[in-house]
Amino acid sequence: MKKTILLMLLIISTVLCGGPLRAEEAGFLFEVRIEFREGGAVVSRLPDGRQFDLGHVVRLPEKTRWPSYTASAWGRPGSVTASAVNAVHILMGVEDGRGRTMSVVPQETIAPAAGAGAAVVLDAEAGVGFFGAWAPPVGAGIFTETRDGSVQALSERLPEPGDVMIFRIVEGDMPYMVELENRPGGRVVAWSASGPALIARVIRPLSGVGRFEGTLFQDSGRIRANHSGVIDVSTCERGKIGGFQIIPWDHALSSKEMQGSWQMAQWLIIGPPDGKSMMGGTHPLFSGGLVPGTSQNERLWDIWSTYGRKPLVMARIDGGEWGKLPEASGRVDDALADVTHLRIYFPITAEPLKE
Repeated sequence: MKKTILLMLLIISTVLCGGPLRAEEAGFLFEVRIEFREGGAVVSRLPDGRQFDLGHVVRLPEKTRWPSYTASAWGRPGSVTASAVNAVHILMGVEDGRGRTMSVVPQETIAPAAGAGAAVVLDAEAGVGFFGAWAPPVGAGIFTETRDGSVQALSERLPEPGDVMIFRIVEGDMPYMVELENRPGGRVVAWSASGPALIARVIRPLSGVGRFEGTLFQDSGRIRANHSGVIDVSTCERGKIGGFQIIPWDHALSSKEMQGSWQMAQWLIIGPPDGKSMMGGTHPLFSGGLVPGTSQNERLWDIWSTYGRKPLVMARIDGGEWGKLPEASGRVDDALADVTHLRIYFPITAEPLKE
């Protein structure tokens, strides 16, 4: 029914207005459609009907994963709970406080968080396509289109072979950048059209980089992964391994896999301004905005989407001017010791409004 209504609106808009629907009129920026069968097509689709080939399905999951990583449970069932260059994780449901997930991964690599037999495997390259320019952000809704054409929200069960999984990407109200003071008590400020807003405080600053394997598929100063409890940033060129993570205090406190973050130099831990709220899974750092973005050779539907949908991370050294993030690979505990400020630019897909 929803598919029919959308098609009718597209036709009416084209006939009466002389052009296709804009994204805001259609209700989404773009969709990614994955045919849930071996050999099934993977395409991205714009509101005006244009499609782009993103590969094919190589293997279907045999099961879902439970319990999944701790922060997966902080998302919304039936939506993306992690977006990375080497995996997209989907929260199917929450049981006994732990997330049940299904994943989509590229054939060329592995993602330990996906779990054996619990992923849709694509013949796609890591860091591009569905894992790059067309990656869905955390919180993106997922729907299932059955063979009879009906569309409903993704349920806790795996789709049936022949169904189509639809990732619907919308642009929410996001800041254009977030700045972090890399010191205990440092401010984390989100900048938007309405001005600055204090959204967090630094509890434990960052000083080093480590071997986060997925950074192998991302360039320096770029987002390697974002999920309900982490922002993973690459500090080296594609083909090398090195980066750091920004995590909320609830992840550092409650997740067994993150207990080492309090002693190691590769994590920047932040907490809420009120000192008591939960930050995991919250807007804008851990839901709704950040994605791996376009790689060097990728192109989207126009120049603004191609270059704007590419989150960047910059730094100030010893309080100096803003510049590129220092490059370092492997584990180097003092590689970022001189970084006093970090800035994360959020993705955009249109020319910013002029004064």
